[in-house]
Amino acid sequence: MDWQLRQACYKGLRTIKYAILRNLPNRCLLCRQDIHQYGQQRPQTGICQSCLIAGLYQDEACLGCGKTMSVLQRYCGHCQRSEPIWVIAPCSYHQGLGELISGIKYQQQCAPLHALVQVLAIRVMDLVARDLIQLPQVIIPVPLHANRLKSRGFNQAWLIANALSQQLGIKMDDGLLIRHVDTQAQAGLDGKARRINCANAFSLTQDIPYQRVALIDDVVTTGTTINEISKLFAAEYVHVQAWCLARAEAPGLL
Repeated sequence: MDWQLRQACYKGLRTIKYAILRNLPNRCLLCRQDIHQYGQQRPQTGICQSCLIAGLYQDEACLGCGKTMSVLQRYCGHCQRSEPIWVIAPCSYHQGLGELISGIKYQQQCAPLHALVQVLAIRVMDLVARDLIQLPQVIIPVPLHANRLKSRGFNQAWLIANALSQQLGIKMDDGLLIRHVDTQAQAGLDGKARRINCANAFSLTQDIPYQRVALIDDVVTTGTTINEISKLFAAEYVHVQAWCLARAEAPGLL
């Protein structure tokens, strides 16, 4: 089967798949109401448009700490002194959509994944258009250790990165970075325990052929994992930013 015929078959199968999805019961996981479609080629599933929009940032947010700001700029006054890694997210984990993101990781409830990735992609391109960030050459999913991957069955960061790669046309590299230490789950640990837990847990498999990379994860909380990985790239003078579905800001910042 030649390439053109194969592509035509894939396109036909996608059309059939989406036609079936449009006729299946489709309710929002948050409000339980029917999800109305608005002419998208791919049906929206898992979350309705109203809940999705309500859960997004309603004000500008600092790319360093997530603090609410009245005017969009890279950093708030506090973060301008240290210039931490940019964390690009469309919403706060605490303002409505965290339940869905948790469901993806722990319950394999991936129905809202496409919609959440879509608003992340929109957030990225909006910041690019405002000249606040520059697109990376590659996106890299935060890896799981082989033991964790085997027990969970999938890496949610890989799913997000794969979808982003298709939507934005940016290459995904899932072989450059590995987690060689089977660390304890970060959930429930305080900042100090997270830093100890992640110390020296990651390594690179080869020389870095990029100058700009984006690390992909589902949620950034204290930034411990992202900061630990960024040390590997900073040693080679590679610029790192982090993209995630939501940011779990410290209390009092919103």
